[in-house]
Amino acid sequence: MLTMSSNKQYAEYKAHLQKIADTRYAIAVLQWDQETYMPEKGAGFRAQQVATLSEISHELFTRESFKNTLQDLMAGNDLDETEQKNVSLSWYDYTQQQKLPGEFVRALSEATSKSFQAWVSAKKADDFSLFEKDLAGLIELKKREAGFLGYEEHPYNALLNQYERGCTVSLLDKVFNALQQPLKELLNKITSCKQVDDQFVTRHYPKEKQWQFGMDIMKQLGFDFKAGRQDIAEHPFTTSFSSEDVRLTTRIDENDFNSMTWSCIHECGHGLYEQGLPSNFYGLPLGEFTSLSIHESQSRLWENNVGRSIDCWQHFYPEAQQYFPAQLKDVSLQQFYRGINKVQPSFIRTEADELTYHFHVLIRYELEKKLLGGTLQAKDIPAYWNEQYNKLLGVNVPNNKLGCLQDVHWSHGSFGYFPTYSLGSFYAAQFFATAQKNIPNLAGAITKGNFKPLLDWLRISVHQHGRMFTSEQLCTRITGEPLSIDFFIRYTTDKYKDIYAF
Repeated sequence: MLTMSSNKQYAEYKAHLQKIADTRYAIAVLQWDQETYMPEKGAGFRAQQVATLSEISHELFTRESFKNTLQDLMAGNDLDETEQKNVSLSWYDYTQQQKLPGEFVRALSEATSKSFQAWVSAKKADDFSLFEKDLAGLIELKKREAGFLGYEEHPYNALLNQYERGCTVSLLDKVFNALQQPLKELLNKITSCKQVDDQFVTRHYPKEKQWQFGMDIMKQLGFDFKAGRQDIAEHPFTTSFSSEDVRLTTRIDENDFNSMTWSCIHECGHGLYEQGLPSNFYGLPLGEFTSLSIHESQSRLWENNVGRSIDCWQHFYPEAQQYFPAQLKDVSLQQFYRGINKVQPSFIRTEADELTYHFHVLIRYELEKKLLGGTLQAKDIPAYWNEQYNKLLGVNVPNNKLGCLQDVHWSHGSFGYFPTYSLGSFYAAQFFATAQKNIPNLAGAITKGNFKPLLDWLRISVHQHGRMFTSEQLCTRITGEPLSIDFFIRYTTDKYKDIYAF
């Protein structure tokens, strides 16, 4: 009996994973369409279509023959470093996925598709009860999922690990506890100062002009529109079907300059990362992003460290005035810069300033912990949400549309995702501080609208590695040390000391 060589087996392994990727990306296309162009009546069969493909993908990945291929490859000794890494990561993914029964995967997929439509209806009607039953069902399914995956100490750990490998409640509690005091002290200093004038933000900015300006910004930042596109969605997001087909979405409020501008830059950051992943590893682990927090570091770095900087707007502001001459003719660059960085507690996470933003994340983190731990039920969410917003941000939430119905994540079953937003901001500050040291006159380049040096540095430092390293390994490799919130505190303190003159 002839045995198959490892190299031939690796080619078989690669072809199998790419077949699975084709299926998963087909699901992504359907989900992208569901949130952009799908007619309302299409929801029922769309849920069925996504569930069927999810079940097929799961079966392909967890079948016994694939397990045998992985074991044979790991037992061999003729794979190079990248091949070994791909196989070892696939083995980890396999051991995770095979814990989930196929019928459970289908049930979860159907529940999330149904839940998304319920969330859309509930948000439109400002009626949490329209979402409550589906959300309660999803929470129970996520508890079951945690049980299947296994965990120590807290069921939430099993879900956190899916988005940020090795992340735990214990780790996050330490991070948020370390953050709260210096962040509160900084906020207290800011609130004792005269508030900046941002009245220009809420003037009327025509939809078409906003769209053109956003597209212009993204082109200049480096997003390749031959390998991607942008559309309108209820909740801005980025998805991809390969590094050569990346889809961004934004939303536009004609009476809010900030809404479209920052969602465009934020999602563009995600898109640049997706376009920078190595296409030669399509379908393989090394062709995938490192983690959700590293993904978020890319969007937050472009949105905040670059996009809200005075250097960036020395270049873009004259263009903004050309797009909106009537709205910005009486606004100086300094007033504009201070206005777009206004710090003030608010209701909407995605539109929050970069300081109070982390209290939005903390509230969701604590809420999810309680839901998964069983000390809070779906029906309790509005009351808990409103209480925490009053306690931590000092705002009284007027309705659920501006409160617990604002985020799409739960309708997707994405429990454990929110903490990566804060971790991403902290990685972003640390990465950008390193970029400033490593790239000669980075500030000068940005001032001239030359973003290529920074993008090239990110391509080499972050994007090209795929999943080769964990988040902490990548951070240490780039910056010389593990994640530290000191970089974020130092960056924000220096920035807002200048804006608020304290």
